Order: sequence, then structure tokens, then C-alpha cells
Amino acid sequence: MADDAGGYADYTFVAEFYDDTPPYAARKDIDFHVEAARESGGPVLEIGCGTGRVLIPTAAAGVEITGLDLSDHMLAICRKRLEQETADVRDRVTLVKGDMRRFDLGREFALVTTPFRPFQHLETVDDQMSCLQTIRRHLKPGGRLILDLFNPSLKFLTDDGASNESGDEPEFTLPDGRRIVRKQRVAKRNYFTQVQECELIYYVTHPDGRKERLVHAFPMRYLFRFEAEHLLERCGFEVESLYANYDKAAFGSKDPGELVFLARKV
Repeated sequence: MADDAGGYADYTFVAEFYDDTPPYAARKDIDFHVEAARESGGPVLEIGCGTGRVLIPTAAAGVEITGLDLSDHMLAICRKRLEQETADVRDRVTLVKGDMRRFDLGREFALVTTPFRPFQHLETVDDQMSCLQTIRRHLKPGGRLILDLFNPSLKFLTDDGASNESGDEPEFTLPDGRRIVRKQRVAKRNYFTQVQECELIYYVTHPDGRKERLVHAFPMRYLFRFEAEHLLERCGFEVESLYANYDKAAFGSKDPGELVFLARKV
């Protein structure tokens, strides 16, 4: 999800690359979210729906879903992808441009999901609570939230080398022939606010040989396990399950693993 308030990421070129970027294309969370959507019976609200990576498979599984995102570029690609789907899949989807901290869709949902950590673009507790309280207002009684966070690695957080460009992702090629290699770095850390200024660096080689370097800079705030649990409780949720990854492995069985919360509105 992109946000024009608070200096959040500009997804202008990232939206174009997104569906071809290897770690995103191979991410293992789609089946997890589709299964949860089916179990909920719908309707589902996805926060930070982006290009429809999870949203479209959910609709194809027969579940009504609304996708919310603040990036016009991401939503435009999602709409273009939906044009390739059947009419019944398109009919199950509603797309809304909106800020995850404050929105009013005028309806309630059985499940709200946050695939691939859009919540961590919120840098302050006030913004986090505003988002969770807004989500809670949109849930049916007893409705559930899947909050998807990364589990902070203390080793990585203290690694001075993280400020250097790194990464071993394979090169990928866009339909127009551009070849791209992506690297990453942490430009700055603030241990007091728990915010990292992250950069994804795209090295692009055009078919005519021209090269360019594009930088996607964005903040990510990390949350620790009990901090996130307390935040959910303050905002009217009860944690039912905590998973280390998307095959529902128990928290603590992976290092560092994920923080995937299933929480119920109370």
C-alpha cells in the first residue's frame, strides 16, 4: 500500500514491476489467505490490495472481496488484471482508493486481511491504532482480522552491513524486454521509534542497452510479538492464533519466521 501522507512510498514504477518481481511472484501466502477467506464465508476486505496478487485468487475462489489501496498506480494494474478474468470473478470484486488509517465503506465484513505487511508502513502508535480501530468498525460481530507482520531479527537489526546494497534475487524480464536486477539496503535505522528507512534498488537494462537505477524508498516500522498483541487488545481484538509462517507452523518454530496473527473482534 502506498500513502501520500507521512512520506510513504511512491509506487509509480514499482507497480509496473511488482507482478514480475521473483520474491513477490513466489510468495507462499496466497493459499493461506484464500483458505481463510473461504472459511469466513465472506465478504472480505483486503487492506493494501496492490495489484491483486491475493485479491484476484480470492475472488476466483468464489469469495466476495473489497480491495483498499491508496496507490492509483497499483489499483490501475489491478483493474487491468481483472479485465483478463471472467465476469463472475470481476463481479465479486470492489476496488476502493483509501487510506488504511481512516476509511468508511459503509458496510461490515466477516474477515479483514493485510497481506504482505502494509500495516508496517504506519510509523506511529496513533496511526496503528487508528487503522486497527477503523478495521474493527468494519468487522461483523465476531469477525476476524489477519495481521501479517515480519518477526524482527535482532541479528539483522544490529548488522551494520545492512546499509550496503545486497541481495541475490535472480534477474527478471518484463514483457517489453527490460531486464531488471533488484538489490536492497537499510539507509537508516531509528532504534527509538523502531523505524527503518528501507530502499529497494532496481537496476534496469533496456532493450536498446540503456541502463538506469531506480530507488524505491519507504519506511518500515517493526513490531515485536507482545507489542503487537497488546496493540490488538487495546483496539478491541482477541488473538486466537499466532503463526510463524503461512503453513500455520507454531510461533517459535522458525527463526526468525513471521508474525501472522489471527485475531477476533470482541
